[in-house]
Amino acid sequence: MLKKYEVGPQAYRDAMSRYAGAVQVITTDGAAGKRGTTVIAACSVSDTPPTVLVCVNRENPSNELFIRNGTFALNTLAAKHEPLAVAFSGVTRLSPEERFAKAEWDVIATGAPALTDAISVFDCEIFDSKDIGTHRVLFGKVTGLRIGDNLRPLLYHDRSYHIL
Repeated sequence: MLKKYEVGPQAYRDAMSRYAGAVQVITTDGAAGKRGTTVIAACSVSDTPPTVLVCVNRENPSNELFIRNGTFALNTLAAKHEPLAVAFSGVTRLSPEERFAKAEWDVIATGAPALTDAISVFDCEIFDSKDIGTHRVLFGKVTGLRIGDNLRPLLYHDRSYHIL
């Protein structure tokens, strides 16, 4: 018989550090302001209609801009984008202007900043969100898409960046 026990936050984070994930930068811009942050927790939900989900830390008040603007772009990073991932992660404490100045951006459909040389960009309108624990899950209907060059993706595993 399996024993049940309390899974604490640190043990959970340690176990999740073994999970390799694609590194992406989620961005928004609009009346509420401009925001971008590095994320690992993002994935496809459905291809009909095209839908993605992204998890953002709701304990960071700046992430409220995604909800208030109602849009986001999910920018998939290549190996060469590791400095950009670090800049948008928050550890450097760069301002939004300084973060965005580190790359070239345009817009596709929603007005959210789209990284011009990303592996892919999913431009989305938020149609639902769900608060779970420390995070908010954003569900985005993909209203614009750009497929970039087929470059080696940037991954995050065991608390550091890696190249596939």
